[in-house]
Amino acid sequence: MKNYIIVLLFLICWPVWGQEKGDAAGDTLRLMSYNIRNGRGMDDATDLRRVAEAIREARPDVVAVQEVDSATERSGRVDVSRWLGERVSLYHTYAPAIEFEGGKYGVAVLSREKPLRAYAKPLPGREEARVSLWVEFEGYIFCCTHLSLTEEDRARSLPLLREEAARAGKPVFIAGDWNDTPGSPFIRALGEDFRLLNDTTRGTYPASAPDRCIDYIAGYAGEGEPFTVLSSEVRDEPLASDHRPVVVDVRIGKKAR
Repeated sequence: MKNYIIVLLFLICWPVWGQEKGDAAGDTLRLMSYNIRNGRGMDDATDLRRVAEAIREARPDVVAVQEVDSATERSGRVDVSRWLGERVSLYHTYAPAIEFEGGKYGVAVLSREKPLRAYAKPLPGREEARVSLWVEFEGYIFCCTHLSLTEEDRARSLPLLREEAARAGKPVFIAGDWNDTPGSPFIRALGEDFRLLNDTTRGTYPASAPDRCIDYIAGYAGEGEPFTVLSSEVRDEPLASDHRPVVVDVRIGKKAR
């Protein structure tokens, strides 16, 4: 956990110059989730420029990014979250899940608004370690996570996510690749405390011909729903990654309906 804190603080202290601070509280907020497969597209070519363009075109306020390398051999020692942040003029915050090829592999949050603080929490993952990244802003908290391929690990992750969201004291949104489909036991259980915000009838994977939804954006509804969903879409990006980006527009307010 010390390593997570050190990495998070280091990245937040290096914002991208020239950014404007977002004003999410009481206003419209565009949330995005994107599993980028570290830039490897459906054509097996690795090109982070395509990922950056997909993010830029969506014009999000905050993005949950999964499968992100930092200084690995395969990434050419590039800090991918920092590179993307600079490319699309967003702040970048990174949390490693595992050591990989001389660097790290994990999740990131890109944001228009500078984070107030950020921290990482480990999650169950028997095939590989998993992590949730919690980033706090003035009007809300945004969590990015990439859940385990194993059903039991996903089930064990839910109480940890629920507990963290319940103590937040402000609206909480959780986004990521959850490796599960609508109607599964995990997604049904999650619906007891979280509201799924994206249209789960729209497939997100595989990107070339999506036939299932495994990427989600959800809002914590334990104390009511302090947000209103305005729109939801799966972006038409069939090449840049093996997942398509998910985008939701919400308005934050006091227990809005």
